[in-house]
Amino acid sequence: MDSSHEGIQMLLTAEQEAQQMVAAARNLKTTRLRQAKEEAEKEAALYRSNLESEHRKKVDETSGNSGFTAERLGEETEEKIQNLKKSASEVQSDVVDMLIKYVKAAKC
Repeated sequence: MDSSHEGIQMLLTAEQEAQQMVAAARNLKTTRLRQAKEEAEKEAALYRSNLESEHRKKVDETSGNSGFTAERLGEETEEKIQNLKKSASEVQSDVVDMLIKYVKAAKC
């Protein structure tokens, strides 16, 4: 009976060792899955942060450019208006004289 008792004891010991190995493997698997999830979340957060940064940069660039463009166009327009006023004042007397001449010629 001792030999059968020893055989049963060996089987029980082997079963316990197998259960410990399975539990250790499950724990390792759970740990690795948790680490993989954390790494994936970090990578996703970094990627999202980079995309948001690029988006903000492009928005700032386009906003800045449109403000700069509007200011530049305003300055150019004002300069053209001043040039037209100057040109008009230079030829104003000639235009008035020409109109008076044509009005007098039409009356006669």
